[in-house]
Amino acid sequence: MEPAALERFHSPGKGNGLRSRRRVRPGELLYRGVPFAYIVSKEQLGSVCERCLRRDGNLYRCSQCKVAKYCGSSCQKEAWLDHKQECKCLKSIKPNFPPDSVRLAGRIVFKLLRQSVCPSERLYSFSDLQSNAELLSEEMKDGLRHLAQTLQLYLKTEIHDESQLPPAIDFFQIFTK
Repeated sequence: MEPAALERFHSPGKGNGLRSRRRVRPGELLYRGVPFAYIVSKEQLGSVCERCLRRDGNLYRCSQCKVAKYCGSSCQKEAWLDHKQECKCLKSIKPNFPPDSVRLAGRIVFKLLRQSVCPSERLYSFSDLQSNAELLSEEMKDGLRHLAQTLQLYLKTEIHDESQLPPAIDFFQIFTK
């Protein structure tokens, strides 16, 4: 089903949702989304291709950061737009390695800065996501602030100062979404 056949709606107390504008048959595919951003978790690094996520015993690693691995040159080329800035950040913090949540937030920041739009954003954009900051305990907020600081350190080779970012990009808020 095309996204035009779906509509967004807000349900008070429950958040946002999608519903069909027409009858659907059992088993009919309603929606297929492309993720806005994703990463391979630290545990899976080296065992799956960074682009297609295929398990392969013969992966080729990025010659720059030596972290990302790909099943072939076509996957590496397709992934380069998402990996290019991350690659510089990974090289700059060696031998340290960021938590998965920080790497993912970094990819989100880079995509927001590029003003990249993926097909799934026709229904919801990143800015449409609801922050849950008001529901968090102070201890949880402190933990997210620590992650936001870690993100700032991780991105420092590409983003020298958080004040250079558009107001819509707030490191803390990215973690609350």
